[in-house]
Amino acid sequence: MRHTTEIQLVNLNDLRFAEAGFIPAEDVRRITVADALVDTGATRLCLPTSLIEHLGLRAIDKRTARTAAGIVERTIYSEVEYTLLERSSTIRVTDLPEGSPVLIGHMVLEELDLCVDMKRGLIYNPAHGDDWIEEQL
Repeated sequence: MRHTTEIQLVNLNDLRFAEAGFIPAEDVRRITVADALVDTGATRLCLPTSLIEHLGLRAIDKRTARTAAGIVERTIYSEVEYTLLERSSTIRVTDLPEGSPVLIGHMVLEELDLCVDMKRGLIYNPAHGDDWIEEQL
């Protein structure tokens, strides 16, 4: 079953520059994606290249990834602040080919203490009620 959700994305470097007064708040690059795909088979937050460019993220590293299409090389980009179901955190972004949906991977879900319910879609972890409980290392 396919589950989608809304996610807000903000260029974290822009946000920090605005908070420090180096750029106006209205220059912070941000985007809202209404139909991001919750993909527990994905690891990170994965964005098509046009959204990466729109957010002004910079390439940081290359990684080999196992995908449904086989082993591929992916680029890791600078961090975004993301918000799902009124919970926010930050993460580096992985690129996807243009035309791909935004993928919300398991690292994002774990960080925000969210899970997928087959009937209701993305929900707060029922074991924790509405509380945001972080796993300790």
